[in-house]
Amino acid sequence: MTRIIAGIAGSLKLASPAKTTRPTSDRIRESIFSRLESRDVLEGATVLDLYAGTGALALESASRGAKTVRLVERDGKAAAVCVTNLKLVVKALEKEGETLDGKVVNKSVHAFLETAGELKFDLVFVDPPYEISNDEIVGDLSDLQKHLASEATIVVERSSRDAQPEFPVGFELEDTKSYGDTTVYWLSV
Repeated sequence: MTRIIAGIAGSLKLASPAKTTRPTSDRIRESIFSRLESRDVLEGATVLDLYAGTGALALESASRGAKTVRLVERDGKAAAVCVTNLKLVVKALEKEGETLDGKVVNKSVHAFLETAGELKFDLVFVDPPYEISNDEIVGDLSDLQKHLASEATIVVERSSRDAQPEFPVGFELEDTKSYGDTTVYWLSV
């Protein structure tokens, strides 16, 4: 079961498509969001969740103060689940008098980044299926650069069995943290 961990929508259960996604575990999300909160990244942020799956990362951000979220998911069933979960979180936020500019985009990451418009993102989650190659991730990051706000934070999740990606010029690797099968890379621009 995937849930929102904390914030206004804390403990809200999220829908999850059967076997089409690999949601980030609660333990890893707790660690990521503890660090984001300590860095004061979330309040008022514009957040992009690439390979969104259930949308848990962007929606956790919204629960904790982000004001704009975009969830990008190519798989139709997973995108439909993201729409359901976004509606649940919006409803929880509205009960507390908060608003959210949220949208689910049912496109590939590459197609979205080609047509993303002028929005600049403060926080980006890149959590692709493990079978996506490091080369494809590096390409996504290169395409992403023009859509980043100054001092943006990028959180990349990969299998611990994979080699570290060769991050494009312009991205600074701040930290790496392993959690069993998952490695989280913290990047900034």
